[in-house]
Amino acid sequence: MKALFIALTGGLSLAQMAPALADNLNGKNLFTQRCAVCHGADIKASGPLAHKSSPPTPDLTTAAFRKRLSDYPGVIVSSVVLRPNGSLIPRTLRENGVKIPPHAWSIDDLRDLNQYMVGVISKSR
Repeated sequence: MKALFIALTGGLSLAQMAPALADNLNGKNLFTQRCAVCHGADIKASGPLAHKSSPPTPDLTTAAFRKRLSDYPGVIVSSVVLRPNGSLIPRTLRENGVKIPPHAWSIDDLRDLNQYMVGVISKSR
């Protein structure tokens, strides 16, 4: 009976962790496919287009950006992602021949992307 309880408890723990892992994978995939071209995999403005925009792509691991991300969770990511066409990001991509297909952003996508970025930024300290 004790072994069954331990097995069930372990199974429940894994079941609860699975959605968080899946969400983080979604955030990582979104970042890799849609953001890393400028921000780089390390989020330090090391992508191939980082210095081709005006102003240049910012390093998102700076103390100032970490504070903004902490003070306004989700707002920074969603405000950048949901910019209207013709703004800095689409123009920079277009001018450099980079085609990123449109994406129907969901609230979960924005949350997952924010969660992924916070995780990468916190590890870069």
